[in-house]
Amino acid sequence: MWRNIWYLGLKEFRSLWRDTIMLVLIVFAFSLAIYTAATAMPETLNKAPIAIVDEDRSPLSMRIADAFYPPSFLPPRLISAVEMDERMDAGLDTFALHIPSGFQRDVLAGRSPTIQLNVDATRMSQAFVGSGYIQAIVQGEIEAFLAADREVNTPPVELVWRARFNPELQASWFGAVTELINNITMLAIVLTGAALLREREHGTVEHLLVMPVTPFEIMASKVWSMTVVVLVAATFSLTIVVQGLLAIPIEGSVMLFLAGALLHLFATTSLGIFLATIARSMPQFGLLILMVLLPLQILSGGMTPAESLPDWIHLLMQAAPTLHFVAMAQAVLFRGAGFEMVWPQFAALAAIGGILFMLSLARFRRMLADLG
Repeated sequence: MWRNIWYLGLKEFRSLWRDTIMLVLIVFAFSLAIYTAATAMPETLNKAPIAIVDEDRSPLSMRIADAFYPPSFLPPRLISAVEMDERMDAGLDTFALHIPSGFQRDVLAGRSPTIQLNVDATRMSQAFVGSGYIQAIVQGEIEAFLAADREVNTPPVELVWRARFNPELQASWFGAVTELINNITMLAIVLTGAALLREREHGTVEHLLVMPVTPFEIMASKVWSMTVVVLVAATFSLTIVVQGLLAIPIEGSVMLFLAGALLHLFATTSLGIFLATIARSMPQFGLLILMVLLPLQILSGGMTPAESLPDWIHLLMQAAPTLHFVAMAQAVLFRGAGFEMVWPQFAALAAIGGILFMLSLARFRRMLADLG
């Protein structure tokens, strides 16, 4: 039995090697997709163009202008009020800050002057995030200027906060690892499902039916071979792309994460077989993936904390392997958790994987019986 499983798995490797589209998908999902998710996060403000109309020409206004610098902003351009609308109409500036004449005098006199901020709202991600950045920068510079000019009462309580596990608040750390987790799930389902559908479309399933192999051996060979492919690609991506190219620190044990990924792949490859037994063709399989994969990723806790979900959805997602895999991966890779902290997730993944494997095997046997 084990010899049959071994050689059938080697056959899957040869079939995958001849499938150029799948090979390109694997390379893209674990290289360029990871890099893009880390460096193009919409929540991060990067090199936003800003112009400043400084009609006050005071130490305070110049202090505010000097507070905008890379990498969040491009060096600000000092322009006139006439140029402000023209430059924004031409798409040259995302932000235009107008500091009126007498601004510093009114601040020192306590008159609460106003500053106008013009925003190009067609650049949605930069406009939303950048407006908050600019408001905080201007307010901080004004407070620092006033603190140097007059005595400021010290509040009785000072709140000191510390960012754990990501002290520099780098969104790329979160984006790269989350994309890696999502792509492991996606490729596991796609590769195993496509391997089965490829044989159905090419008519090689009928050849297997006349060979001395059982449905268990056929299915087990697809599960272990595609698991190896995804696990090797994920290891390459984690070490070369995440830790090497992006220089993102990994706090915990990579081997512990890969052990959890192995259990997760056991569950998701079985799920891929199950979906492939339902679909009649690759287009149908693609539609099924959209219906299954998107909820699994969105509701798994990778995009928003699982605790923020409605109670009934959170309870329903306990049966999904992605919820436990995301919790395990984030605990190990972000917070450096050991096995004593993540063993419940390991146990849940093993149980869910066993159930999905048995359900998929029963469905696979029924499909072969219909073909026979």
